[in-house]
Amino acid sequence: MTGMEHVGLNKLPGVVAGFTTRAGGVSVPPYGSFNLAVSTGDRREDVLENRARLLAALDFPAGSLAIAGQVHGDHVEVAESAGLIRETDGLVTRRRGLLLGMVAADCAIVLVADAAGSCVGAAHAGWRGAVAGIVGNLVATLGGLQCDAADLHAYISPCISQARFEVGDEVAERFDERFVLFNGDSGKAHVDLRGALAAQLLAAGLEAQNVQIDGRCTYDDVENFYSYRAQNGQTGRMMGFVGLSRD
Repeated sequence: MTGMEHVGLNKLPGVVAGFTTRAGGVSVPPYGSFNLAVSTGDRREDVLENRARLLAALDFPAGSLAIAGQVHGDHVEVAESAGLIRETDGLVTRRRGLLLGMVAADCAIVLVADAAGSCVGAAHAGWRGAVAGIVGNLVATLGGLQCDAADLHAYISPCISQARFEVGDEVAERFDERFVLFNGDSGKAHVDLRGALAAQLLAAGLEAQNVQIDGRCTYDDVENFYSYRAQNGQTGRMMGFVGLSRD
């Protein structure tokens, strides 16, 4: 069975959203089994088969996936058609029947949709994207599609936890001190990535009760999730996805 989990955004009219696990695909180790990124060393044909399985499970037509060519930046594009959209870490759309996809293996993925089910967006947010303001740009771009921030609901995916996200001082100093904890034994800084992203969503105008945070740590759960850090870079990628059904 295809490995994916639906999220709270699915309660909104016409919205299809979720986050994949590593189960239910055809990829072989170290990418086993439901790797959804061609940027890894996995066989391209296996990744494409995995993507086809995801679309079929969601009842989206083949060739309806718009996927970002991620660069750890802050750029957001309006997606009008399927395919690879290069050099962007955020996508938004009002087009029905188009599924937006972001991949990650420790970074967070932020999915958003408005309460009326008229627009959706997705962003890939590692530490670089977080400090660059990818979340604020995502909400602002949706605003350009006539979607009010106060009407948006959001989901923050499983990602590396603060306990596991040790960073250098040059990274820690770019985050608000609320989201940086120094380990008493090592003196090393640890960043709360999902906490920082949630705060950015609220600052962009979302209501706290409309922000869902999945607290699971990808590093600590490599049975279900890929983790770049835990697996020394030799691993696959999960996908966060959101779209508007044709119905």
